Amino acid sequence: MGIQGLWSLLEDRSNIYQDIRFRDSKLLVDGTNLAFCLYIGSNLDQNHGGEYLAFQVKVEALFKALGDCGIKPYVVMDGGTGASDIRINIRVDRQRGLLRRAQGAALKGRRAGIVPPFTTTVFEQTLNNMKVPLVRCFGEADGQLAALAREWSCPVLSGDSDFYIYDLPKGVLPIKHFLWHAVKTGRGTSYIPCRRYTTASFCAFFNIDSQLLPVFASLAKNNDVREMNWVHFLPADSPRKSIMAARLEGLLSWLGARTDQTAEDTLTAAIDLIPLMSQQAQTEVQTEVQTEVQTAMLEYRLPSSTLRGFFSEGTAPSLPAEMLSWVPEWVRACLARGELGADVFLHRRKTLRIQVEHCDLQSSNLTSQPLRQVLYGLLLGQGGGEVEEVDRVGLELVGVKVRPLVQGTAQTLRLDSLPEADRAVRLRVCLETLGVEEETLEGVPAHLRLPVAVTCYWWRRASPEPTLLKALLMVMVQGELTRRTGGTTGWQGDTNHISQPPGIVVAHSLNQWQACLKDASQLNLLLCMPLPEPHFSWLYQGRLVHRRQKQLQEREPEVMVQDDQFRRLYRRLLGAVTQPDPGANRRAGGPEAQLRASMEHLHLNTQDEEEEEEELGGDEDLDQGSDLPRVSVRTRYRTKDRKDRSRNPELWRKQEREWWG
Repeated sequence: MGIQGLWSLLEDRSNIYQDIRFRDSKLLVDGTNLAFCLYIGSNLDQNHGGEYLAFQVKVEALFKALGDCGIKPYVVMDGGTGASDIRINIRVDRQRGLLRRAQGAALKGRRAGIVPPFTTTVFEQTLNNMKVPLVRCFGEADGQLAALAREWSCPVLSGDSDFYIYDLPKGVLPIKHFLWHAVKTGRGTSYIPCRRYTTASFCAFFNIDSQLLPVFASLAKNNDVREMNWVHFLPADSPRKSIMAARLEGLLSWLGARTDQTAEDTLTAAIDLIPLMSQQAQTEVQTEVQTEVQTAMLEYRLPSSTLRGFFSEGTAPSLPAEMLSWVPEWVRACLARGELGADVFLHRRKTLRIQVEHCDLQSSNLTSQPLRQVLYGLLLGQGGGEVEEVDRVGLELVGVKVRPLVQGTAQTLRLDSLPEADRAVRLRVCLETLGVEEETLEGVPAHLRLPVAVTCYWWRRASPEPTLLKALLMVMVQGELTRRTGGTTGWQGDTNHISQPPGIVVAHSLNQWQACLKDASQLNLLLCMPLPEPHFSWLYQGRLVHRRQKQLQEREPEVMVQDDQFRRLYRRLLGAVTQPDPGANRRAGGPEAQLRASMEHLHLNTQDEEEEEEELGGDEDLDQGSDLPRVSVRTRYRTKDRKDRSRNPELWRKQEREWWG
């Protein structure tokens, strides 16, 4: 999580760093931090839900540059809070800060450093496609990364200042100073110009004992200690700086004067400086602070690395002993790789993602809560106890107890034997949860079935504007067809765009869709992937969806696409999404009637599917990778549409021209 203010303090002391030419070496990569820094540093959209394809291009370029310089990367991702809850207060504080920034972004359109929901998913998917070694730790990756860096004697690439505390023989390469986009060639070899940080240089500059670095970091992270008046320990001629940087440098000056003292004595002396109050209150506060700081110091004691075995032999990192007695063997590997929610297992808690949306609207995570209830039910069982979901209510973080749910076909599954269950049963559980019939997905390309099923769920529960559904599917189809041709022109993001606030209602609806896709993907993973994993980077481009929706709303002709292949796939997906809910109320005015009205508004049936496919010679190319027979999507509304066209062909032609420009 880093030490607030340390980065800016060191930027004013650039001589602490060493300029190097980095090449022909192993490199351990703090994957979660790199994904965030790379996305934010690439000036991509943060307020409309993300530009995932442009991000994928950046990731590919960075790791290609590493390969060109003979650098062998090993990427380690965070996997949750782990067995310990010692940082829960820090996490909550930072989540509150994220919530405030998200509100500012929603209102004013400014970038607030909020990465979209699928940033790390696209990052990992891209690296897996590039065959880059990657693993998720059970908890936070910092300690394991540092331990392996010490064993391998190689540097760590990260922007997290926590690594500035570990004594690493080859130091840390800060991401900001790692100029991967400016590869140089000298004497026949390529290298990346960058800067290296070492604790030896830091301690020499500030004249402190390296054994006191964990004390410094732990004190600097504690709220009570951080707010103390450390500034008056600065030398009188010290240059002016930010208050946070001044406090850190004052703390370092105070530590530098603690010569020949143990870490424990230094900690006690620091606690004694807490401002006086009533004797009883002071004793209670000092005891609490000392316990918190001592616990935090333990994080900087490097264990033996459990990652070496994974990178050399493929063995999953170990889990805490308290989980081994009751977690099934197959789940342990998933937990150790961070693929499943370890926080749900250990703490019965899940902190939900903050997205850019107006605080007056309900959290977008509420739409997908029924999906998470089934996920909890499969993980914990019906009697496994409630899970606390930490989510926003307005501008406040609130913990709400959610009951795990096991019903329908899910009652036939058991966690310990879930991988052996028949695929058809696991698929039925996934689709029952989403409220979709398997026949609805027939003819949909295999890796689009999960997004289409999620879109069905979202369409019925979130009630988005019909033009938004149309825009979302158009971008999905455009991405799919572009992916097949291998092109990315026009899809790599507009880094010169002017920031502006997204449409409040449209942004909220699309946030609901991404939350649904995120939770459905987790459920699909737990069910051992009865539906293929989507190509996430091609599914959604935030600003493009917003622009398409606005064009459709204003009936601008430039949004219409004449390509026959595009039209066929678009109709297929739209027909699947707008199939009536098999469990819906069929009374007049009920959900099915609303769906019918929405479908008519969408101008779905511009030509009979069977007639069109005969004229165009079929479209087998649309089903590459599909493992189900291709059939045309039919709805009862096509019969009515054919009759309407035969009665008034001129009106039908007019609608056709309006829709396709």
